[in-house]
Amino acid sequence: MNFDQPLQTFVVESRELLDDMESALLAIERTDLQPENINAIFRAAHTIKGSAGLFGLDHIVSFTHVVESVLDRVRDGMVAISDPLITLLLVCRDHMAALIDTADDGMTHPGDEMTGRSEPLVAQLRTYLPQADGTGGAIAVFDAAERVERMAHIRGSDTNDGHDHWHLSLRFGKDVLRNGMDPMSFIRYLDKIGTVVGIETLPDALPDAADMDPESCYLGFEIAFDSNADKTTIEGVFEFLGDDGTISILPPHSHISEYVALINSLPEQTVRLGEILVRCGSVTEAELKTALDLQATDASGLRPLGEILIDKGAIQPPVVEAALARQQQINASKAQENRSVRVDSDRLDHLINLIGELIIAGASANLLARRASNSELHEATSIITTLVEDVRDSALQLRMVKIGATFNRFQRVVHDVSREIGKDIELIVSGEDTELDKTVIEKISDPLTHMVRNAIDHGIEPADVRAACGKPAAGTVSLTAYHDSGSIVIEVGDDGGGLKRAKILAKAIERGLVDPGRVLSDSEIYGLIFEPGFSTADAVTSLSGRGVGMDVVKRNILALRGSVDVASEEGVGTTVTVRLPLTLAIIDGFFVGIGKSVFVIPLDMIQECVEFSAAPGHDYTNLRGQVLPFIRLRDVFDVQCAPARRESIVVVRHGGKQAGIVVDTLLGEFQTVIKPLDNMFNQARCISGSSILGSGEVALILDVAALFNKLEGRDLRQKAA
Repeated sequence: MNFDQPLQTFVVESRELLDDMESALLAIERTDLQPENINAIFRAAHTIKGSAGLFGLDHIVSFTHVVESVLDRVRDGMVAISDPLITLLLVCRDHMAALIDTADDGMTHPGDEMTGRSEPLVAQLRTYLPQADGTGGAIAVFDAAERVERMAHIRGSDTNDGHDHWHLSLRFGKDVLRNGMDPMSFIRYLDKIGTVVGIETLPDALPDAADMDPESCYLGFEIAFDSNADKTTIEGVFEFLGDDGTISILPPHSHISEYVALINSLPEQTVRLGEILVRCGSVTEAELKTALDLQATDASGLRPLGEILIDKGAIQPPVVEAALARQQQINASKAQENRSVRVDSDRLDHLINLIGELIIAGASANLLARRASNSELHEATSIITTLVEDVRDSALQLRMVKIGATFNRFQRVVHDVSREIGKDIELIVSGEDTELDKTVIEKISDPLTHMVRNAIDHGIEPADVRAACGKPAAGTVSLTAYHDSGSIVIEVGDDGGGLKRAKILAKAIERGLVDPGRVLSDSEIYGLIFEPGFSTADAVTSLSGRGVGMDVVKRNILALRGSVDVASEEGVGTTVTVRLPLTLAIIDGFFVGIGKSVFVIPLDMIQECVEFSAAPGHDYTNLRGQVLPFIRLRDVFDVQCAPARRESIVVVRHGGKQAGIVVDTLLGEFQTVIKPLDNMFNQARCISGSSILGSGEVALILDVAALFNKLEGRDLRQKAA
């Protein structure tokens, strides 16, 4: 096994833990102090520290240990949680993330830059630690002599029942060395979270010298361990051992019956193992004799442990019930984890690409079957097409992730930016369970960040201005996601002062973006904020005001075949609506024809198809008593051919509005593999991509949002005329 693989697992899991740590810190700030949040932060830091130690990343261990020491005092109530401490811990969390990134880049030691960042943070953390702690929370690492002395001291002070410490039974697999693991590194690391009081090596599995493989491990260990750590922390030391070994852990003051169960579960013979437990100090000889007597008298061995403990009066029934409930919860959680498999995103991309090619090949086979007029062949290709559709849906579902994780990151953005500019702002998130393609989420994160920062800086007024307007002193920024017509809609809203329509229009005329006297809709005027270099800010701040950013936001969204619209009311607030496709790879499309040209309309946007009927010269029709505006696809793309005798209207919906697209022929529903257009087609309007037909010809995919904008602009000009 390549040792890089477990290191990569450590990096991935550490980043997830750091995200959890950040969420818990921000949750403490937004709500009442909750012990579970403090515990979650502590567990995240402790797990990262323990895992980093296995890879010799001592600089991560040292820094994280100081963070953990402060968190431990917070847990014990000796340090009060406060806004400065939360801010410091958030900065430390960011530094831990940077240290993890350096480990991911193969740097096992910190450079001068990282060390320079660590030292002032450690100094700030030490102000929350006892002054008597001269190490400031540094880890105690002992040499051999000190370790023996320390063990002797603990043994000498051990005057109670003989098993007031942890007992660990380790059995390493034969291939542990071949897989890059050093068994002794796990045992040595125990000294960083406690002290090994006694240890016995079990050579029972050693074969004869002639049969011994020098690259195999045959040893087991019984360890008496003194530590204030919990069982989860101790198990975390051996987390990367995986299938290369087994570990059994008994906590201090375990009941004799638990040692009986341990003796029965391990591979060595019972009496010998019992003696080893005595020799390493986990149980006394008297307790071993009692345990063996209990084992001998209980012939069935079927009575539950909890029932035996209750009968002996050693524990109360509610405690047993709570323990059983917790055990079931843990088992259910582990079962759920076992159902999940981490898959590299590149492999998923490759799978999606192969399925796309399979769809194109299937369409070609379908076309050949129809041309051959072979009913059996046509039926076979139809079955294959259905199966390919199922495979496609399953493969695309693998890439779908909830947007909640992305939304939650903005809690930190709001926290940092609001403090930077001195505003009290709350972030409200809804629709976190809405799913979309992982690639889309990755590419939308930066545009959303810019829009949220813009809402905080430009949208939300200062507290005194809000108070004068009768608004609450604290502003609100909202993030909302939902599905609509086969797309995902993300709304970024604020309850600030809103956009100043007249000011935007005047600025646009001044810059020559709009001709004086031209009539524009509110949507078109507000859309001017996405023009390169456009800004109405009176002052430039560290966040915004230079006119750089919103044009990039729109460009990135359009690159995802999406659209962005702005709605605003002065004095009330602004909402930016981003509409994106659920996936960038494959869609269900409806094919239409204009002359010999073929176009694709996303099927999810289509309401119905009706026969064309309209009075000459009109660009609207009567659809069951309602006015339906339409646009002729022939005119949009200047197709030079005579209209068909019998045209059709494809009724589409976008953003809560209906319109019609007039076409010559309806060619039916097909799976559509989306192929991006080359850069030379960037200026093409109303086209979002292309697809390859079964015949090998190219069909253009319509940008329905752009068609609606074109339609609205036409209607506005007609009203002005």
